[in-house]
Amino acid sequence: MQDSTFFCGIGGSGMLPLACIVRANGTRVLGSDRALDAGRLAPKFDYLRSLGIDLFPQDGSGVDAGMTLVTSAAVEDTIPDVVRARALGLPHLTRPQLLAQLLNAAERSVAVGGTSGKSTVTGMIGWILHVLGRKPTVMNGAVMKNFVSADAPFASALVGDPGLFVSEVDESDGSIALYRPGVAVLNNVTLDHKEMDELRELFGGFLNAASTAVINLDDPETRLLGERLEPSRRITYAFDHPDADLLGRNLRLSPGEATFDLVHEGEAYAVRLAVPGRHNASNALAAIGAVLALGISVAEAAEALASFQGLKRRLETVGTAGGVTVIDDFGHNPDKIDATLAALRAQAGRLLVMFQPHGYGPIAKMGDELARSFADGLGENDRLYMPDPVYQGGTVDRSRGSEWLVGKVCELGRSADHIPKRQAIADRLIAEARPGDRIVIMGARDDTLSDLAAQIVAALAARN
Repeated sequence: MQDSTFFCGIGGSGMLPLACIVRANGTRVLGSDRALDAGRLAPKFDYLRSLGIDLFPQDGSGVDAGMTLVTSAAVEDTIPDVVRARALGLPHLTRPQLLAQLLNAAERSVAVGGTSGKSTVTGMIGWILHVLGRKPTVMNGAVMKNFVSADAPFASALVGDPGLFVSEVDESDGSIALYRPGVAVLNNVTLDHKEMDELRELFGGFLNAASTAVINLDDPETRLLGERLEPSRRITYAFDHPDADLLGRNLRLSPGEATFDLVHEGEAYAVRLAVPGRHNASNALAAIGAVLALGISVAEAAEALASFQGLKRRLETVGTAGGVTVIDDFGHNPDKIDATLAALRAQAGRLLVMFQPHGYGPIAKMGDELARSFADGLGENDRLYMPDPVYQGGTVDRSRGSEWLVGKVCELGRSADHIPKRQAIADRLIAEARPGDRIVIMGARDDTLSDLAAQIVAALAARN
């Protein structure tokens, strides 16, 4: 890598933590972002500046000789930063290429893959290792609450020993094939960014590239991929398969927490989590499997997990006012929506949900599955509202939008409305909410959803 690195799209959920890690390791870091140019998300960019990262307009003015350019998936070749870097002949890495360099160079590494749960499992592994004094470097796509402080409000990275590297890895662009981890964790394989045959090939290669694979036997696709590996190379976990190496039993769910017994090599351990839902109990088994592969005992891992606080925008309670609780959640694909709604429906109270689709492409690819998730996950008295999808420009086919998806949900027997502007939805939610209700703001690829959730809490407080 050159003396300085320029991150084009530095505010992205995968770019910001990587920039923080590179900066902390002594490299000069600079960057640009279209949200910065548009005057959005000012606190995030103020945080980057506080780390000594110089920010520029996305017009090529920050790119100079001697730099390496790093771009996110959202950056097109026509953006002036990329054009100037090409004219100067600068080295150019994509975000996953740089991440793979760091992870593959580490003496001990954990890569967490799968359709859902990657960020939470990564956060859990990082917290266990941190509590036990192992000083990991953690690259996450979400803010880890345990590491948030006044100086680090956007703690999606933890800088520690570069030789102990933990990261979530993404399959959406095929870049998962770049990683050679010591430990590969695979939570699940379900429809999301790619067709199932391609996902099976990508995740199968991911497991084969690792020294040890941590496999979820409760997920049928993951189980089949794990069966191709020699037993000595895999650690399995499950609630429903009694032959798993890490077997969860007696799962008890309540608002805000989950507890269960973990059986390993004939010994039982009590696990208590301060995060809700069966999906988080499964995530905990995955994290314990990963650190077991690193030589951490099950007893130590289970004890450390008791103080894990979760991630921002993962079933996060933003506030309660007038008896109404407002929840912010990253759910955007069928698997994540299923898990979120299952956890919420396990508690009393009507759900008033705003779901913002994270693009037109996802509706085209998995619209029927999204509709089924909402139809199955919502109750008779629950309400669902959808604004128009996230749209960053470009030539994507917009023939199938939120109105189409709402129609599908209604065909399946649930109440849903398409209201194009989300502020109008917020006003409707505030007017409709009654004590005991829960307002849920769901969606991805839009950090301002958290601002909307906070705005709703404030409006509810003012109303009362």
